[in-house]
Amino acid sequence: MRKYTAICVLLGLVIAAVFAQTDDYVCKVASPNGAPALALAMMAEKNPENFAYVAAETISAEFANNRSDFIIAPINAGAKLYKMGKSHYVLAAVVTWGNLYIASQKKNFRLKDIKKSGITLFGENTINASVALFALGKNAFAPKRTDYLAGAANTQALLLTNAETIVLTAEPALTAARMKNQNISAFAVNDLLKKATGYDGYAQAGLFVRKETVEQHPEAVSAFLVEAEKSCALCTDDIPAVAKAAVFLGILPNETVAQKAIPGCAVRYLGAKDAKKQVELTANIDLAQFGGALPAGDFYYGER
Repeated sequence: MRKYTAICVLLGLVIAAVFAQTDDYVCKVASPNGAPALALAMMAEKNPENFAYVAAETISAEFANNRSDFIIAPINAGAKLYKMGKSHYVLAAVVTWGNLYIASQKKNFRLKDIKKSGITLFGENTINASVALFALGKNAFAPKRTDYLAGAANTQALLLTNAETIVLTAEPALTAARMKNQNISAFAVNDLLKKATGYDGYAQAGLFVRKETVEQHPEAVSAFLVEAEKSCALCTDDIPAVAKAAVFLGILPNETVAQKAIPGCAVRYLGAKDAKKQVELTANIDLAQFGGALPAGDFYYGER
C-alpha cells in the first residue's frame, strides 16, 4: 500500500511538473514595425526581449521561418501563404481594422473632388488600395484617375509637396504630415466603408499563432491571447500609456505624434471565430489578395 501511495505521489509530481513547464512557456512574437505593432505595445513594453520588429516587406519570411509563436501581419498575406501551404500559422484574432485616409491640402477639399482630379494611392495591387477604391466607388466617389506610389511614406511626401494632389495615406503618416502642414484635411476610409457595409472598418492586420505552439502549449497560447486582448483595449482606454510604450519600443517617433495617431489606427481585438464574417467580407473585396478564394475553416484558431 505504501509503495502504491508512493508511486501515486511521484506520478502526481511528474504531472504537476509538466503542467508547470507548460504554464511557464514564453511566447515569442514577430511584428512589422509600424501601426499594427501598437496592438501589443503594452505587452512588449514589459518584456521587450520577447518581441522582434521587422520591416513590413519581410514579414512573409517570418511565416516561412516558423520560429515565432505569434506573428502580427496583414490578414490577406497570412491567408494567402496558408492557402499555398507556405505557412503553419492560423489566425488567432483581428487586431487592426483600417488606418487609411484620403487627404489633401486643397482648399475646401471634398471627396467629390476625386471624381474630377483622381487620386494617388500607395501599394498597387494590394488590399489597401483595393479597399480604398471599393469604399470610394460604393459611395459614388469613383476617381477619374488612379496613380500609384510604393508606400504611405511616398504619398505622405507628395501630400506635403503638392498642394493640389489628393492621396491615400495612413496613420501615423497622416498625423506626422499634419504636424508639418495644418492645411491638410482628411477623410477616413473607414467612414466610407461603414456607409457601404455597415461594419466598422475592414480586417486589416491579424495576430497569427503557430500550429505547433497551439498543440504543444495550449495553456500558454490561451493566456497570451487574454493579455493581447487587454493590450488592444488600452489603445482606446489609456492612449498616453500606449504612446509612451510605442516610443520606448521605437514603434513611433515621439509621444506627441503617437497620442494623436493612435485613435486613427483602429486597434481593436476580435477573436478569429467572431471575426470570420468580416474577414470574408474583406476578402470578397479583392479575392486575388487572399489567394483567389475565401480562407478555409481551419485557417481560424478555435474552429473545429
